Amino acid sequence: MSEIKLFLNERFSIKDLGNLKYFLGIEVARTEEGMVLSQRKYTLNIIEDAGMLGCRLSPIPMEQNLKLESGKEEDRVDPSYYRRLVGRLLYLQATCPDIAYSVSILSQFVADPRTSHLEAATRVVRYLKATAGQGILLPKIGETISWPIPIPTG
Repeated sequence: MSEIKLFLNERFSIKDLGNLKYFLGIEVARTEEGMVLSQRKYTLNIIEDAGMLGCRLSPIPMEQNLKLESGKEEDRVDPSYYRRLVGRLLYLQATCPDIAYSVSILSQFVADPRTSHLEAATRVVRYLKATAGQGILLPKIGETISWPIPIPTG
């Protein structure tokens, strides 16, 4: 590792910042089993920006058999707000794969979001509030990936 660092330092201006802790909004915590990746801070920012810090929790990200349709006769919502929320949820899927299906459904309606679409998106946010302390374990070589896993503290 030292040789690689010296080689790179000869060609580029680099700085050794030590062990990885945070990268592109993803928190990295090392455990004996491997590395845990999470976006707890990013999740909490989404919840706060949505004004849902005091909301009740949801045990699931989307109701089973929920039928969302486009062009329904219901109130339109602010498309820029809906797009921003869905875009942030798309990025969150990197460490929260349990919302992937819900977010893929919600992203179909970014062109013309309606009240029912926003309600489904806020359901996902309520679910995230219940699961904000979870992440993905990238195990050491030879072990299987497990999810969800609580983020180690300390």
